[in-house]
Amino acid sequence: MNIKAIHHIAILTDDYERSKRFYTEVLGFEIIRETYRKERDSYKLDLSIGGKYQVELFSFPDYRERGSYPEAKGLRHLAFAVDDVDAAAAELRAKGVEVEAVRVDALTQRRFVFFIDPNGQPLELYEG
Repeated sequence: MNIKAIHHIAILTDDYERSKRFYTEVLGFEIIRETYRKERDSYKLDLSIGGKYQVELFSFPDYRERGSYPEAKGLRHLAFAVDDVDAAAAELRAKGVEVEAVRVDALTQRRFVFFIDPNGQPLELYEG
C-alpha cells in the first residue's frame, strides 16, 4: 500500500443550506459540484480548499446524532492551516462565528484556535 495523501473529508449535516453557507461564505471554500440524489433525498456538495483538498458535505434526512463530549472516540476535530491565527480568528468573529481564545501548542510552539461548524463539529485554525 502506498497512501499518498488524504483524498477528502466527509461531513454530515442536519441543516444543509446553513452548512453550505458556513463552508462557502464564512470559510471561503470553493464549490466543485453540487449533486441532489433523489433516491436518498440527499445533497452532496464537493468543496475545494485552495484547489488541493476536498471536503464533502452531505445531507441525509435520516441522520443520527453522534455523542459529543470531550475525548469521545472518532474524529476529534479538523484543523486548517493559516498564516495568521489572529487575523483568521478576527475574520471569523466579524462573520458572527464564536471563536475560543488563541492557545499555543506545547510541543510545536505553534498558535491555534478552535471554533465549531453549524453541526457542532470542532474545527481548528493552526498557524504555520
